[in-house]
Amino acid sequence: MSIYVFVYGTLRAGEINDLAQAAAKQGLPAPRPVGTATVPGMLVDFGDWPGLIPVADGRRVRGEVYEVTPAFIALMDEIEEYVPGQAGCFVRREIVARLDPTPPGPPEIRCQYYPIDPAWRGAATDIAGEDWIAHRHGRATRGTP
Repeated sequence: MSIYVFVYGTLRAGEINDLAQAAAKQGLPAPRPVGTATVPGMLVDFGDWPGLIPVADGRRVRGEVYEVTPAFIALMDEIEEYVPGQAGCFVRREIVARLDPTPPGPPEIRCQYYPIDPAWRGAATDIAGEDWIAHRHGRATRGTP
């Protein structure tokens, strides 16, 4: 059974919680990259990491889709500090991601992902764009931490 995950922040390739590096540290098979994609939502900036808030107003968030093993979901739950049935900043949900550009096969794929519970938003600031990495690089260029 294939399990797909959509990641939009620190779990993306080259970021501080890069999925491939996390897998290697735990002795898990490397996640298989499927491609870039977007999901409905908006990003907020918590400083060192983003949060995704689901919205239905046409805004989208850019990220990456990976095929993973079931054991990988437990690892991602640990990284995101998600415990089913307990209140926390991140929740694990299912979403349909739109692959971009469309690879051979279906243009959309059902994925697990980790939006934030909007109640945990606090003082996080809105991110105008759809891509956390571009936003983070822009902050560095502007000299904003």
